[in-house]
Amino acid sequence: MPVVAVVGDGQLARMMQTEAVELGQSIRLLAGALDASAAQVVADVVLGDYTNLDDLRRAARGASVVTFDHEHVPTEHLTTLISEGINVQPGPHALVNAQDKLVMRERLQGMGAPVPPFVAIETAQDALDFYRQVDGAVCLKARRGGYDGKGVWFPHGAEELEQLVEDLLGQGVPLMAEKKVELVRELSAMVARTPSGEVASWPVVESVQVGGVCAEAVAPAPDLREDRASQSRELAVQIATELGVTGVLAVELFEDAEGIWVNELAMRPHNTGHWTQDGCVTSQFEQHLRAVLDLPLGSTDMLSETTVMANVLGGPDDPDMPMPQRMAEVWRRFPDAKIHLYGKTWRPGRKIGHVNVSGNSPAASAALRRRAQLAAHFLVHAVWADGYMS
Repeated sequence: MPVVAVVGDGQLARMMQTEAVELGQSIRLLAGALDASAAQVVADVVLGDYTNLDDLRRAARGASVVTFDHEHVPTEHLTTLISEGINVQPGPHALVNAQDKLVMRERLQGMGAPVPPFVAIETAQDALDFYRQVDGAVCLKARRGGYDGKGVWFPHGAEELEQLVEDLLGQGVPLMAEKKVELVRELSAMVARTPSGEVASWPVVESVQVGGVCAEAVAPAPDLREDRASQSRELAVQIATELGVTGVLAVELFEDAEGIWVNELAMRPHNTGHWTQDGCVTSQFEQHLRAVLDLPLGSTDMLSETTVMANVLGGPDDPDMPMPQRMAEVWRRFPDAKIHLYGKTWRPGRKIGHVNVSGNSPAASAALRRRAQLAAHFLVHAVWADGYMS
């Protein structure tokens, strides 16, 4: 049976392992530590550094395919692996668009995808010129390495922008700037694509951000106009096809009064797709494994009219109540709640799990969101946010 080498040891790789077991596949993990999230549940673990070519070679040896739970592997190493006959999915020609935001913006603009006005920032003067062009509506971004709200700045005024750019460039941070979108909400359009070109897409979801971190995903996105839903799904398919993405692709979108704009790309399973574990015939993790092995893709039909995912993010303090007891209390109140934990220790703001709930009533979205929020809050704080007493 196939051996899938996964570079990265986080919760995404951990949840790939769950699906690989059911598919009869075997995961080999390149991990930084044996107590990492995925390394706790995978039998075949290679300890190493994903920036080290020899460590990548050790993980890839004899595997059917190499894939990822993050986008940070140096593309030159992946090009070398491919030259040595190793099957890498997605390939570096696609992955670079998820690694470098300026490269991504330029490529998307070239294919006619909707992107906000943007510019490379090489000097503080570049930033000030752009500031005037967009009437001060500037979003400054690190081109590489930012995630969960990190590496993104919204300066207040030209003076703050100039100082910020000088400081960041002085630290060697490569920068770009784009026009700040007056968004109504954030959306996520996810697809999977095989090397032979088969593509399957999931319903577009609404992504709710708190402090730059995804807190909820609601599927399908409530009250999304049909034309925008179709445009979002077609755009995700276009991007996957024209960039040559294989595996799962998440296209994060801004919706404003005028339409939709591409924000970011992720070329692997994504936080906004966790709802598919309990809300779809085929989860994003199973689909990713099928796709990178060039197997027929599974159905993306929803199992319920609405599914809501709420992230379990570590609070300022870790309660004394053991997590198994917290889970039991959630299930007593919400027997249908699906809890997924990542095997991570507590840390403020850390993603330690998520909760999925589903329903079929026409007005289910608001009620399901409240139940998911309450369940996630209890798992974090060991108290019910609405004062409920069991």
